[in-house]
Amino acid sequence: MQPIVRTTGGEVRATPAAHGTHLFRNIPYAAPPVGPLRFAPPQPAAAWDGVRESDAWGAGAPQAPYAPPLDTLLGEHVVTGQDCLNLNVWTPGTGGRLPVLVWVHGGAFTNGAGSLPMYDGAAFARDGVVLVTFNYRLGADGFLHLPGTVANRGLLDQVAALTWVRENIARFGGDPDRVTLFGQSAGAMAIACLMAMDRARGLFHRAALQSGAAQHTLTPPSAELVLTRLAEVLGVAPSVAGISAVPTDVVVKAQQRLRTEVAAHPDPARWGEAALNMMPFEPVVDGEVLPVDPLEAVRSGASAGIDLLVGTTTEEFRLFLVPTGLIDLLPEAAPAVTAQRYGLPQEALAAYRAALPDGSAGDLAAAVATDWFYRIPALRLAEAHNGNAHVYEFGWRSPAYDGTLGACHAVEVPFVFDTLREAGTDLLLGERPPQPLADTLHRAWTAFATDGDPGWPAYEPGTRATMCFGERSAVEHDPRPELRELWDGVR
Repeated sequence: MQPIVRTTGGEVRATPAAHGTHLFRNIPYAAPPVGPLRFAPPQPAAAWDGVRESDAWGAGAPQAPYAPPLDTLLGEHVVTGQDCLNLNVWTPGTGGRLPVLVWVHGGAFTNGAGSLPMYDGAAFARDGVVLVTFNYRLGADGFLHLPGTVANRGLLDQVAALTWVRENIARFGGDPDRVTLFGQSAGAMAIACLMAMDRARGLFHRAALQSGAAQHTLTPPSAELVLTRLAEVLGVAPSVAGISAVPTDVVVKAQQRLRTEVAAHPDPARWGEAALNMMPFEPVVDGEVLPVDPLEAVRSGASAGIDLLVGTTTEEFRLFLVPTGLIDLLPEAAPAVTAQRYGLPQEALAAYRAALPDGSAGDLAAAVATDWFYRIPALRLAEAHNGNAHVYEFGWRSPAYDGTLGACHAVEVPFVFDTLREAGTDLLLGERPPQPLADTLHRAWTAFATDGDPGWPAYEPGTRATMCFGERSAVEHDPRPELRELWDGVR
């Protein structure tokens, strides 16, 4: 007999999960954002009578699939719908006070869901952690900056999910005073925003940010440019009334068009910060929901008292260049153009050429983009944080695409979850990814959720201790300092 738990909304029955654990699917944490609630802050979910079954996943937020081949490479096959503010809980049992991990999925703020197979939480539950995944509004519905309504609705959805965790997780065997947020890519960037938000204070106590940090947000002028262009594409007024009149599926197609446009013509005059971030839908520093720039907030002590784990993969940007074949098509001028876009002096390219003596133009451009977009922001967040901080780098190179995919963006996620054999990971990881490495990463994240110590020295400016995960994992002090120092004083 599967356990039944009474939540603030009603009773819910578990279904069996792997390793003898229990899974509660599709629990609403807020009301469906439809009709007048579509562009409103999240509202309380309606209570239900009887016992709610957990035999099916809830809908993910409306979204268009990734363009091939990323759609199959990342296993992003999501059943979507507007009734998307739901969450899932894995637990070894409903007694006790176990540490809690809450996963914020990535997907460039336009894609993803908490129900993907690689996010299965049974291994964490097996190892004494209560695991929560959830969905939140994406794209225009979640992050379009619309005058006349609240900003950053997707972030407010995340706050609502965390509030549900605080109020209910003890009934699932979790400790509401030991909640760790962890997320990857846009999910990690969202966590950095939550670290800066008064509304999220006290809802989590540790944060693990994977391949995303605190330097990817929009200012209101840039967000206004995005709104203006989306309204042009839709043929409506740039207002709540105008966008609300358009069906969600039409808006989803239009927002994908904007992503294509900004990638093809990243003109700052047309897109503002989105021209560099390559994401037209992002959190906006609106002065209210997100009061100030997240990195500045962290520097000012907003994250004091939160244990921090932050890091990247070694070759993040190869995910966006290798599967499409672009890495072999970039011209010789690509590294110089990339460096110029990111404000890096041209003479700095000599250091990248020395680090990659056999690298092609595509390899060099990918390395520069990896550092600007991921590695340097992670280090700056660790340096700015006033408290316990640990840094890692994941360097295991996937054998996919004849070994050229490398230690790319998203490759570490199944290792953290210990889901190497789950559907959808073979194209990303190859046929025989190393289980011992998954054991190592999974153990580190479990330890961090338990007591804030993942198992290696804290990151300090003098030593810059970094756990480098690979076939042989070991701590290195200040990996590749000659490249890191190039970015001093550069955004």
